[in-house]
Amino acid sequence: MVALRGKEIDAFLARPDSGRPIILLYGPDAGLVRERADALLASAVDDPNDPFSLVKLDGDELSAEPSRLVDEALTIPLFGGRRAIRVRAGSRSFASGVDALATSPLKDCRVVIEAGELRPESPLRKACERAKTAVAIGCYPDTERDLARLIDDELRASNLRIAPDARAALVSLLGGDRQASRNELRKLTLYSHGKGEVGLDDVMDVVSDASELKLDPIVDGAFAGKPELVESEFAKAMIAGIYPGMIISAAQRQAAWLHKSALAVAEGTPVSTLLEGGFPRLHFSRKPNVETALRNFSPARLASIIDQLATAALDMRKQTSLAAVIAQRVLLSIAVNAKRRG
Repeated sequence: MVALRGKEIDAFLARPDSGRPIILLYGPDAGLVRERADALLASAVDDPNDPFSLVKLDGDELSAEPSRLVDEALTIPLFGGRRAIRVRAGSRSFASGVDALATSPLKDCRVVIEAGELRPESPLRKACERAKTAVAIGCYPDTERDLARLIDDELRASNLRIAPDARAALVSLLGGDRQASRNELRKLTLYSHGKGEVGLDDVMDVVSDASELKLDPIVDGAFAGKPELVESEFAKAMIAGIYPGMIISAAQRQAAWLHKSALAVAEGTPVSTLLEGGFPRLHFSRKPNVETALRNFSPARLASIIDQLATAALDMRKQTSLAAVIAQRVLLSIAVNAKRRG
């Protein structure tokens, strides 16, 4: 079984193995899937814009005729040279085409398949993991170490340094989608051009929370007692391929801040003061929901919710196939019970 992990992935992407020309990229980080696919295809052909060298196929269309994948891979380019195929997988299986392709004598042709989250039992994932001429690479949200390296790479290319407090804030604002994170960093480097060093104010002025943009309505809706909003926004997040664990992590961070803030309110601090210094530079559009949450929950109930979310996170790791169900259930529970006083 060829499923690359950790440093194996970096090594393979730096120098793709010509003996394994079929590459499956899958996972919840769509931006990372796309970035790795672009890099693999750019190094596979002389001109990625040449339609004779790079063929693009739709997975759902391919499912009606999986053998077409083999036909395209064995086709010799009109003007010679290397060839590549880019397949964007959908909801329909074309795994039989991968099985046939795995036994075909490919020469100067790389096949890159892009997919969303795939379970271990997925026919496409199984076909690529068992084939000797294929590899399967999972693309998951960046860790802090990955983000640190990404930040260093982008800043170094623009001859910029970054202050320690700015770096810490920047790491907390990125993640979830590699492409979105990179775009935010490029905005920051453009804004900071000529300064020499990026400061905390630069980060807070420029970088939007790329990892939380789609999560804020779900989490805010839960704590503000809006189950309908939670349900609709959660469904959108699932369609967008966001891993449910990211939503629960965002809810845990917000619950921790709300708990700390509720204790301050109990000691006499005005809610308005907390909102001004709440989640880093809390966007004005979120303030009404966060204010409602602070009025709905006591410190004791928030402590209980923190335990509830931790249990859900553990259950999701134990039962990955039910992760979405577990996440939605706990968030709806918080929303339904939000208006209960005490």
